[in-house]
Amino acid sequence: MKNSLDKATKAIHAGELAESIFGEVSVPIFQSSTFSFPSADDGAARFSGKKSGFIYTRMGNPTTKALEDALTALENGFAAMATATGMAAITTVYLTFLNQGDHIAGTDSVYGPSRMVLEKEFSRFGVQADFVDSTNPENIENAIRPNTKVVYIETPANPTMGITDIQKAAQVAHAHGALLIVDNTFASPYLQRPFEHGADVVVHSLTKFLNGHSDVVGGAIITKTEALYKKIRPVLNLFGGTMDPHQAWLILRGIRTLALRVEKAQENAGKLAKFLQNHPKVTWVRYPGLPDHPQHEIAQKQMDGFGAMICIGVKNGLTGGKTVMDNVKLFTLAVSLGGVESLIEHPASMTHASVPKEEREAAGVLDELVRIAVGCEAYEDLRNDLVQALNKI
Repeated sequence: MKNSLDKATKAIHAGELAESIFGEVSVPIFQSSTFSFPSADDGAARFSGKKSGFIYTRMGNPTTKALEDALTALENGFAAMATATGMAAITTVYLTFLNQGDHIAGTDSVYGPSRMVLEKEFSRFGVQADFVDSTNPENIENAIRPNTKVVYIETPANPTMGITDIQKAAQVAHAHGALLIVDNTFASPYLQRPFEHGADVVVHSLTKFLNGHSDVVGGAIITKTEALYKKIRPVLNLFGGTMDPHQAWLILRGIRTLALRVEKAQENAGKLAKFLQNHPKVTWVRYPGLPDHPQHEIAQKQMDGFGAMICIGVKNGLTGGKTVMDNVKLFTLAVSLGGVESLIEHPASMTHASVPKEEREAAGVLDELVRIAVGCEAYEDLRNDLVQALNKI
């Protein structure tokens, strides 16, 4: 797929098979666990890497590869690897680049499990981790140690909507011989492509905007170079966090409407953010598209749009937040994001509950914070639903 194509066109056509079997328009589901070899020599050549071809679905599958090719094209990377879940993508990257005694510096308000797997599990094997407010590049610089191998950022951050300057983070990481890994889930490659700003590896929860229909989970790792791909791929295959072909087919189908969905959800989010700023029961609104967002200018520089995620503070703190969430009628009270339907949740007691309270609050994940994942419904219906729920505080 040529990089000269528009990103919306790529979403529709990237990952198509080079040659069809029966003239099919949609990539087929190759629901096969294993693949035959035309000869013993051919099988040996595939296993040795001297010849391309499929062997076993854990190691590669035509449907999964179609999805990987689409992700590579969308991110303008070297190659992609589809994983069973978003956390499979994240932990595979950690496993690849962090050895005993190594250090990682990351965004403090990162998705809870991305942080807790380092603090609770990787720490058992001697991996050290520090988490800072990465919206200030000086904090990343100050967190670097002689043994730092990875700088891991999430931008926009979950759920605070903090924006990290990818280019500056890359400069800091590379100056100290570390890799920059970016979780691009909240923006999707339709709105942000971290390789264009210096990132080395990009990870996604494909469950979210790329799939877009709240019906399948998955993850992805995309690398900027062949060398990084060759380091990560064997680790993924050995630990077994690879994707099933039916998962891959569903996500690839979802990607075909990425542009339409993101544009509509983003339009709704922009209108809602402005409206909520003036609601008497809302104490603050954090959305990158608002001029008063602390990193509004950075978002303008590195993103093609401001996305569909909003976080707000409400009066009466946690009690007020519960009132809103228990009284919405159109919004669905559920975690996750990026589907066509709008969701609402309370990060401090849900997605980030595993993070200790002091660390959570230091990262800006306050009890009063309510996270809104805006979908593709009619704006007026979404606005009216929030109004009637907020008015019950």
